[in-house]
Amino acid sequence: MVQCAFLFLFAEVVVSPPFVFLPVVKGLLRPDFQVAAQNCWVRRGGAFTGEISAEMLVNLGIPCVILGHSERRSLLNESNEFVGDKVAYALSLGLKVIACVGETLQQRESGSTMAVVAAQTKAIAANVSYWDNVVLAYEPVWAIGTGKVATPAQAQEVHLELRKWLHDNVGAEVAASTRIIYGGSVNGANCKELAGQPDVDGFLVGGASLKPEFIDIIKSATVKSQP
Repeated sequence: MVQCAFLFLFAEVVVSPPFVFLPVVKGLLRPDFQVAAQNCWVRRGGAFTGEISAEMLVNLGIPCVILGHSERRSLLNESNEFVGDKVAYALSLGLKVIACVGETLQQRESGSTMAVVAAQTKAIAANVSYWDNVVLAYEPVWAIGTGKVATPAQAQEVHLELRKWLHDNVGAEVAASTRIIYGGSVNGANCKELAGQPDVDGFLVGGASLKPEFIDIIKSATVKSQP
């Protein structure tokens, strides 16, 4: 599976293939595209067969890693605290981190979306002292690979609340400068409307990144610059 993060602020495209393809993809991409790993281990050294250490990524010249993806949280039971520890260690080695948060359908229907997302963000924020190397990715679990997508209003609502949380708990400067991207069945048909939301700063794209419509998703970065 390939994940692509598209961050509007600097028209930055980050491609995140499975680990075994990282060197190949890194060698094939044009230089203005970056490469990210889909995950890394939580600490240095030890007998953790099959895990990919942050040191390995640094040695390969991979600048960025996605952490806390919903599938790792749900299928591998990664807790908020564990994700926070991963973020801390990756940042300590100079990696940039795309840190994922998001709620399940059951949590949304019970009205606990913001409580869940705030708890996940709190565990990440507790381990971050320098926010320039952190991007938050809001990915509602119920909209990943299902064909469902949060409406632009739903996405904006959560992104705005996340920014308010950062403002109240970290600081106004961090809240204003931290990019919060949306992930959840983004495609060529819905990207422009989502991109037009004031607090949506980019996308974390799954399946659509393997299709020609990914070009349309990248071009949606121009929506905010149009009069």
